[in-house]
Amino acid sequence: MELRKIASFQVDHTRLERGMYVSRIDGDVTTYDIRMKKPNAEPVLSNAAIHSIEHLVATFLRSSELAGGVLYFGPMGCRTGFYLLVRGVSGADSIRLVREAFEFLASYDGPLPGASEAECGNWRDHDLAEARSEAASYAPILAGYTEAMLSYDR
Repeated sequence: MELRKIASFQVDHTRLERGMYVSRIDGDVTTYDIRMKKPNAEPVLSNAAIHSIEHLVATFLRSSELAGGVLYFGPMGCRTGFYLLVRGVSGADSIRLVREAFEFLASYDGPLPGASEAECGNWRDHDLAEARSEAASYAPILAGYTEAMLSYDR
């Protein structure tokens, strides 16, 4: 078998900035690149912060008015951000939803959803304070964001 060069490896990560991008469109499913860190230039997200961001943002997205269109929210292996997969959600609504999720996380001061031994496979590895700090740093990036800004080539 010959290994193909996948789409995300064809993005020039030396030019990529923090932001939100359309990573790919497969039929009616859009994958967004939620890039929280400039690749190879900033310290990456810690595993504990990633884990807490994933728990809270995924819960927020699946509790929103657009929950029916949210298919997946999860971390990138490189630890510079997340992927969001949606169906039937416009680019403008996706931007608004992600911005609202990170604004919510930045000020969240309650129990972390799904962070018990019965609910999570690694329940001890969370850092809500760091997740809030990372969200507070990222949310302003999406202020004023438009659909035209969702392209890697902008």
